[in-house]
Amino acid sequence: MVLASMFSAALLMTSPASDPQTGPVAVVAGGSLAGRSADGVASFKGVPYAQPPVGPLRWRAPEPPAAWAGTRDAGEVGAICIQPPANGDNGVGPLPMSEDCLTLNVWAPQERGADPLPIMMWIHGGGLNNGSGTAALYDGTRLAKRGVVVVTINYRLGRLGFFDHPALAAEREPGEPAANYGLMDVIAALEWVRDNAAAFGGDADNVTIFGESAGGALVTRLMISEPARGLFHRAVVQSGLGRDEGTPPDRPRRDGGPSMQARGEAFADTQGAATVAQLRAIPPEALLRPAPNFYGGDLLVRDGCLVSEDVEAAFAAGREASVPLIIGTNSAEFWWMKPSDLSPYGALDDAMTDTDREAFLGAYGGQDGYDQFVLSDLVFNEPARRLARLHARNGHPTYLYRFDVVSAAMPEPHAGATHASERQYVFDNLTASPWPTAEMDQRQADAMAGYWTTFAASGNPNAPGRPTWPEFGAEPDRLLEFANDGPVAKAAPFAERLDLIEAWYARVR
Repeated sequence: MVLASMFSAALLMTSPASDPQTGPVAVVAGGSLAGRSADGVASFKGVPYAQPPVGPLRWRAPEPPAAWAGTRDAGEVGAICIQPPANGDNGVGPLPMSEDCLTLNVWAPQERGADPLPIMMWIHGGGLNNGSGTAALYDGTRLAKRGVVVVTINYRLGRLGFFDHPALAAEREPGEPAANYGLMDVIAALEWVRDNAAAFGGDADNVTIFGESAGGALVTRLMISEPARGLFHRAVVQSGLGRDEGTPPDRPRRDGGPSMQARGEAFADTQGAATVAQLRAIPPEALLRPAPNFYGGDLLVRDGCLVSEDVEAAFAAGREASVPLIIGTNSAEFWWMKPSDLSPYGALDDAMTDTDREAFLGAYGGQDGYDQFVLSDLVFNEPARRLARLHARNGHPTYLYRFDVVSAAMPEPHAGATHASERQYVFDNLTASPWPTAEMDQRQADAMAGYWTTFAASGNPNAPGRPTWPEFGAEPDRLLEFANDGPVAKAAPFAERLDLIEAWYARVR
């Protein structure tokens, strides 16, 4: 009831009308945009990159946006995609929320030379259920001041973005992509960037995709998706769950659970919906109850078109995009979650035998160490190292990192960097930090944003005046650790734990 009330109230909220200010104008395929100028950076917000995916376009591939007459005001961000309450997540932008959410935002330096600038397109996280490209955390001003064009996007989430049903399958043409509507949106946004880069001084031949958590998982999927080939030229995966697996929407999950279509049908039955028309008439707020979960089989899918195999299998076979890659994790990703907890990740160690558990408990120094660290290693640390090894083995520039910056005022009861805490450093937006920051934090934000934007420009994050980030192929299993005292190159820590996990995954998968 609370959720429905929030949704209804959100839809009634509107931004106050305002005339476009005298400022930057960009001409894109749909028409002219009136942006804003601040601190030497031009911004254009709430720009549609696809038609609203509503009515007959719900659960359809995104369609190109309609053109508009006159000059469109691009001074305010668009609505966030329909999602559960944010619960204080600083990666979620302001209300309202709406099915009409496929917009993007662009920041570009106003002073630039004749050469086009590198483009960085951010793909937000949130478990494919939450998040938006409109959060203040992802404001691109400070990155743009370093000489790049920054793009942030919204894409469809939850059951609007990742869903299937036998009735929807019946209306599809052979070979038509299925279920991965959120991923289709991201590809459509990349196509929009390619077609309109010049309007913002950007280089369509130098696009970096970067994303965190579920956004990082989408980056790895883009790296193995044929329709995305050529749309980006560098990739950054931040805590991106590298061993993600998907299942064809009409087949049972590998653990024996019901298929995505069966789960979709079970949900539709609760709404009295059996036909395509009835499905598309379900009120959008009803699609949030209950929220689907990332690891429970609701959202991960191999549709055979956009995604035709598992990420790890594609990398192992050398079928991923041949682009420079930064990939890494945080030092205390899921510090609060134990394998025995009731959670989407609680079943990850269920396949362990008694012998496996004995070996793992020894490697982690007992049950307490196992409970504290194993999920972070299973979900993030070992998968990141595995993909880095494979990508480097395939001859592509690869850079592994570990983020361990911890603010003095960070209130959480652990000693490391929690999941998603690197984002304000990457964007150099410490004002959006959930806890107070200090001079030390700003030094590390300057360093991290510098490495990221240098990588976007050249495919190599290194530059004079900063510690050298070892290339993973040239110096195997060495990474750059971002720490309170500054970045330092070192051997990947806890190798014995990660080796044990790698061998275990090889046996059970």
